[in-house]
Amino acid sequence: MDAKSRFYIASVVLIATVMATRAHAGNDEFVNFPWIPYDHSAIQYLQHAPNDPVGRLQRDIDSGKIKLKYDAKWGYLPDLLKRLNVNTDSQVLVFTKTSFQFPLISPAKPRALYFTDNLYVGSVQDGEVIEVMALDPKQGTQFYTLDVHQSQQPAFVRRDMACLQCHMSPGALNIPGLLISSSYPGPDGTPASRGAQEITDHRTPLDERWGGWYVTGTAGELQHRGNAVSHNRQFDSSDSQNLTSLEGKFNISPYLEPTSDIVALMTLEHQTRLTNLITRFGWEARIAQAEGKLDAFQERLSFGVDQIVTYMLFAEEAKIRDPIVGNSTFTKTFPQRGPRDKKGRSLSDFDLQTRLFRYPLSYMIYSEAFDNMPDLVREPVYRKLYDVLIGIDINPKFARLSVEDRRNVREILLDTKPGLPSYWRTGQE
Repeated sequence: MDAKSRFYIASVVLIATVMATRAHAGNDEFVNFPWIPYDHSAIQYLQHAPNDPVGRLQRDIDSGKIKLKYDAKWGYLPDLLKRLNVNTDSQVLVFTKTSFQFPLISPAKPRALYFTDNLYVGSVQDGEVIEVMALDPKQGTQFYTLDVHQSQQPAFVRRDMACLQCHMSPGALNIPGLLISSSYPGPDGTPASRGAQEITDHRTPLDERWGGWYVTGTAGELQHRGNAVSHNRQFDSSDSQNLTSLEGKFNISPYLEPTSDIVALMTLEHQTRLTNLITRFGWEARIAQAEGKLDAFQERLSFGVDQIVTYMLFAEEAKIRDPIVGNSTFTKTFPQRGPRDKKGRSLSDFDLQTRLFRYPLSYMIYSEAFDNMPDLVREPVYRKLYDVLIGIDINPKFARLSVEDRRNVREILLDTKPGLPSYWRTGQE
């Protein structure tokens, strides 16, 4: 076994141990999302060739259609992001040691992450590889590395078994999924053990987020956990709030952007759980169908549809108390990615005054993952969304959606979402 192999194995063992407690739990995930077999005949996660942006890019590289450019300073990273259509202004910086390249990560050398709705690219200073997570719309998240050294034939290597040590856990709903956490990092970036990793998403109160992350932008009187190390699980927030520059925290020159934008972080947190929910219940439906157990699956299906729709409609979103202002171009460029209706409205438009988005339905409804859910999941999701938006479903948890919110969201979808069931237009089944 060579040194690099020993490094990867040791890294996985340490990170899996550090994250094992709280990253696996956080709320009711142990109970609601039990273990699911990724080698089931209806899934075969490791056997199927992935259908994701990285796999498609690799085929183009192999055929000679594309040649990745190598930059003397940045290596493959800038051209890789460009080829994958990932904006550099999505950059967020995490300094906890929660990657298999953990020895290289610290508050002085944070790990950079860049993302879209189906891609996540990680870069570590002096690292051996670029880390990539790509979403197969049916199979879930796929894990790759790309050697940072210049090569005549760059190749993405699947790292599924190594990455699943953490990325197939209750925190990721026990499917190959995504994890965003808030931790109590020590001075060197090592998170405190014994349940100190808290999975975060758009439901998490803002003052409990971003431990172990750099955060740039302003948020009024909010006291979050970002930009600081902890001592006995206490943060000194005297110089960690409302930072518009990271100068003095570490050397920012090795990074593509000088920011770790608060709005990008909040967007990332939103989409990770929804991606996991979509994958999870897609898998469950395929297994139930393959085993001929659809009748017994109906109660579980109802639970899954409720989970997905409740999250898509931001029904439990943590409230924003003071206006949020990012300090990169992300707040401008992200909305440009979403389709617009005849009135110029988009589900990707930010609010940032009292909630993350102006129109409370997730832009992930346009994703390949949503469209590739099995019909027996996607169709009742559409039905429940419709019932909430037109007022048939009056569950109190949707009370935060005003009559105007519901009307706006429905109008936007009618103009922008192909494949809506006919009753969305006619009001009849």
